[in-house]
Amino acid sequence: MDERASAAGPLPILRIWRHRNYALFVAGVTPHFTTSWVQRVGVGWLAWELTHSTVWLGAVATADLAPILVLAPFAGAVTDRIDPLWLSRVSQVFLVLQAAVLAGLFAAGLVTVELLLALSLATGIIQPFAQSSRIKLLPALVSRDDFAAAVALDSVCFHGSRFVGPAIAAFLIPAAGVGGTFIAHVIGASVYMALLLAITVPAPEQRVDRHHNILLEVKEGLVYVRGHSGIAPVFLMLIVVSLFVRPVQDMLPGFAGDVFRSGAVGLAWLTCSMGAGAMIASAAVATRGRVHGLTHALVLGCLGLAAAVAGLVATDNLWVGVVFAALSGFALNGMSTSIQVLVQSAVSEEMRGRVMSLYIVIFRGSPAAGALVIGLLAEQFGLRITFAMAAALCFATWLAMARRRHAIANSLEETEPNRQPNPIRAQDPPESSTTARPSKAERGT
Repeated sequence: MDERASAAGPLPILRIWRHRNYALFVAGVTPHFTTSWVQRVGVGWLAWELTHSTVWLGAVATADLAPILVLAPFAGAVTDRIDPLWLSRVSQVFLVLQAAVLAGLFAAGLVTVELLLALSLATGIIQPFAQSSRIKLLPALVSRDDFAAAVALDSVCFHGSRFVGPAIAAFLIPAAGVGGTFIAHVIGASVYMALLLAITVPAPEQRVDRHHNILLEVKEGLVYVRGHSGIAPVFLMLIVVSLFVRPVQDMLPGFAGDVFRSGAVGLAWLTCSMGAGAMIASAAVATRGRVHGLTHALVLGCLGLAAAVAGLVATDNLWVGVVFAALSGFALNGMSTSIQVLVQSAVSEEMRGRVMSLYIVIFRGSPAAGALVIGLLAEQFGLRITFAMAAALCFATWLAMARRRHAIANSLEETEPNRQPNPIRAQDPPESSTTARPSKAERGT
């Protein structure tokens, strides 16, 4: 099937499977995502078994996350310089090696908590390059008409793995021991590496305007985002939501224990309902399959999120809380998926890696900082009052964005003939190397 096969078919969510490269990508990234979470649970369990220390448990978890906050902007700049498929392959080789070393050391009985920390840190260092290159590669795998559905389905795979992976680990650890989780990830990561080798897309045009100083390229990305009349406001919205509302996921144990008095059973219901809502939202964006009108859905989602969180803190009935948790997950993931689709569709190709690396920092880093702030506030005021304030802030954000939604939509949803989301194909005309700054349409002027 021609990779540029176009929009024939009943629904975008069905059409995307006609693209061979995208089908290979999903077939590989799904087991990789899932077994990554299987291994994470295993690493956490092993860290606890080795130390029975919450300090070590937190340190190992932080080692996996912290590097992305520092390295993602530089990884984005590197991704804009070189072939994203090549970088994806190299990054995946290192991730397979890390998984194999961890499995081998555990089988030999040589794992210490210090080695576990070092291996988690290695994963954290590799991940920014793996994620930046994966995001930049995605538009090259489908036609423009199917791009929104492809991004949304990628989100379904990611968010689904967050719930399927730990569930598999919960059965695997008692049945095969914690070493089974490490072997599972060796297999899942190897499958993705093999299928990446089977993907074939022409190398991108080499930029001739790049700086020798990578710091200047990182700065260019920041200036580009700040000057874009569509990307800047939706990133600001994502920052507010990620800092003050998304930590509700991390605080679900507190809701289950202190608000609903339902213990582990209540926590399971709340977590599963939020995950189900998140997956349904991504599936809805994928089925919709269009960029046009997505800005209005995004802004409406912000209002829905404020209402859902307000409903969650207003009740002490578990089953009502489960409904509002599902609505919160739907709104949260609907917003994040919509933002990714809109930004990926609007960003200039030569800036894609740097801009989407900022998305990664906001999406993954802000909730970690927000959970700390929310936790401190909840300690002082309680969960209900704290998240009531967060819901009010989310509502204020909706008010601000609703007034600008038409200008934002014009900037993000406008299709320019010379700005395709997949220009790295040989058949597409290369973009001018002098278009690193936002165009007039991107600035909304």
